[in-house]
Amino acid sequence: MTNRSKLEDAGRPLTRDGLRDFLDGLPNPPRLLGLGEPTHGGQAFPQLRNEILRYLVEDAGYRSIAIESDCLAGLLVDDYVHTGDGELDDVLTRGFSHGFGAYAANRDLVEWLRDCGGDVRFYGFDAPMETMYAPSPRGAMLYAYDFMAGRVDADLMLGARGEIEELCGDDARWVDPAAAMDPARSVGSAPEVTRLRVLADDLRAVLVADAPRLIAATSADAWWRADLHLRAAAGLLRYHAAMAQDTPGRVNRLMWMRDAMMAESLLSIVERERDRGPTLVFAASAHLQRQLSRWEQAGPILAWWSAGAIAATRLGDAYAFIATALGAAPDKEIGVPAPDTVEGLLAGLPHERYLLDGPRLAAVAGHSSPRAGFPPAAGYFPLEPAHLAEAEGVAFLRKV
Repeated sequence: MTNRSKLEDAGRPLTRDGLRDFLDGLPNPPRLLGLGEPTHGGQAFPQLRNEILRYLVEDAGYRSIAIESDCLAGLLVDDYVHTGDGELDDVLTRGFSHGFGAYAANRDLVEWLRDCGGDVRFYGFDAPMETMYAPSPRGAMLYAYDFMAGRVDADLMLGARGEIEELCGDDARWVDPAAAMDPARSVGSAPEVTRLRVLADDLRAVLVADAPRLIAATSADAWWRADLHLRAAAGLLRYHAAMAQDTPGRVNRLMWMRDAMMAESLLSIVERERDRGPTLVFAASAHLQRQLSRWEQAGPILAWWSAGAIAATRLGDAYAFIATALGAAPDKEIGVPAPDTVEGLLAGLPHERYLLDGPRLAAVAGHSSPRAGFPPAAGYFPLEPAHLAEAEGVAFLRKV
């Protein structure tokens, strides 16, 4: 059998039937299915995500999607999906981070979810921050404080609302973009931040300890939202503290902390959706793959465990991962792949789109050459031949 025949035998065209066959071939139905994209900024992979989500909802009982976007801002999107309240343009602007609300595919996603009548939930699962800054924890802490105030015994509510306001101070001082590279500009070493970290920890302890009363007085969903806000606040405060540390591994530690927060969100989503159905999660492959993620910049190579890898330690085979790959992307100056790379081998298949079994693809292409020759500005992470066996699937688009 030729290599091409082996490749064709390892997969099937990426269609509704092909996805159904792929899922049927997994050892167990996943509770969390990761779909990783190799680069941000294009429409092809978010559009593919939308198509796959529709199949999963209609054929496999999926009832939620989580994307690489601010977990708190995502609540605005989910509220719109369920109620229709608000203006779509405002929801897209304020409900997505990283500029993702400007993507046509994300507008299409929100409109489709709305058409589902609120049956499919939307989640952001990223930390509530941008690439170059993290905001104040004020809003997240006050949301949770107000949820508990008047419902929890007063003597259990350590700290006061006014103290949180005073400790946070001017929100502008938290979002200095220069602090990302200069620890001296960060507020994270200030004594107010240390006190806020204690208060956030204490508030969450009370939220958990008084959960029976709080849920009975409100709802499980309302309690979940308060818990999400406190997890986000604690994560932000840890992140600010790490930003203030002038150590050689500072940036790498920030990468670890972000994905750890992402993993907490994913595990919370899986638990919340336990009785409703599985979840599709969409993000850069570096946030979902099982292997140690690596990113080489001008300085040292950054390496961290992805949110998917962390979540998989808890979920086992209830987590499955599909890496996505592309042949050529002219808009990003990514040319036709060399024939001795994984992408080059896949580009020789007769169909434009394929979904392949990861371990079977590894048996054929696992010793291929790593792909090179694309500009750093493309933000592109090609397939790693050595990683293929640990992905349940690989989705390939010949040209985007």
